[in-house]
Amino acid sequence: MKKCFRIASIVCFFLTGTVLLYIIVGYMRIPDEMTVGELNEMDTGKAYVFEALGTVPSEAMARTGDEYEASVRLFNIFPVKSARIKVLQRRYVVPGGDVFGIRLYTRGVMVIRVDEVTTSSGNLSPGRKAGLKEGDMIISVDGKEICRNRELSELIAASGGRPLKLLIERGGRERTISFTPVLSADSSYKGGLWIRDSTAGIGTLTWYDRTNGIFAGLGHAVCDVDTGEIMPLSGGDAVRAEVKGCYKGKNGSAGELCGVFSSGTIGKLYTNGSTGVFGVMDSFDRNAAVIPVALRREVKTGAASIICTVDENGPMYYDVEIVRVINTSSGTERNLVIKVTDERLIEKTGGIVQGMSGSPIIQNGMLAGAITHVFVDDPLEGYGILAENMCDSAKTVESYLKAG
Repeated sequence: MKKCFRIASIVCFFLTGTVLLYIIVGYMRIPDEMTVGELNEMDTGKAYVFEALGTVPSEAMARTGDEYEASVRLFNIFPVKSARIKVLQRRYVVPGGDVFGIRLYTRGVMVIRVDEVTTSSGNLSPGRKAGLKEGDMIISVDGKEICRNRELSELIAASGGRPLKLLIERGGRERTISFTPVLSADSSYKGGLWIRDSTAGIGTLTWYDRTNGIFAGLGHAVCDVDTGEIMPLSGGDAVRAEVKGCYKGKNGSAGELCGVFSSGTIGKLYTNGSTGVFGVMDSFDRNAAVIPVALRREVKTGAASIICTVDENGPMYYDVEIVRVINTSSGTERNLVIKVTDERLIEKTGGIVQGMSGSPIIQNGMLAGAITHVFVDDPLEGYGILAENMCDSAKTVESYLKAG
């Protein structure tokens, strides 16, 4: 009898310990506040339920913007934790995959090199003396806004050597500096500055909204090739492009799609930021099929596919694997590690190549994210951004449209 009691006590001890451990782990892993998305765009009454909250009643009804308390119980008996749930309106978009051309014009002109000017007194650098640095944006000269390289060159040439008041932007902050051109050996006034006012390239369209024409592409910012700084946008166009070939990627060397601009624009570009380029289409199909945008918590490691254009056949689906989910915070473009597994794509491109940035990542019928970077030492792998982060950034364009 004592032996049976001892065994029963040990079993009871282990069961109690197991239940307690599950409760502690559950309490630690379940956040105090969660978000869920609507089930579909036509039914705003039902919400998805987190896997972590499997005990939330399936009949719970909520409207977009609603909040409610959910209690989690182990085996529907032991209380673990209560969590506040917010219901978000799930976004539905038309997935992309087409290549497009990008023409950006900067706000002001960017200093890409501060050089010297040969004068009768030797080599002088007005830029260094004034404190200019590579990556600085020159916004105005003596109160006059400038947008093109020739405008700055003409103002310097006409200065007569007097100090010019430059409004520059550096690190998101504006400041005013005094800049004095010097008389060069060829008897003209120069500043010794190498500047840039525009850039162009190709990328891949990630998605567009069939209700308002807002579109997103690239998944990362367009940066100056010399300074690495994000090109501040004063205007730009998305134009049609065609893929004419591809340089295959290999270990130690990133490949590249060979694309050319074709006639016709797709739309206007409004923003260029860390999560991509965003704009509004000139025309679009309001009846195109849409897919839901995955919430951050819904993107998992495992099988997925991407849509990209690598030849004249246009957008095609290719198999990939989401190897890691690294960082799900908003505003970042390196949330996922993606590995190409489709032999067709490997044969054509060697894996991920430049120009594929923005290729939509589809998982479980939802837009999970977009390709952003390739690993130079292994072109089969690269980074991706979460689609939800790109959608958050698109709200800036929505505010432009509302403002008229």
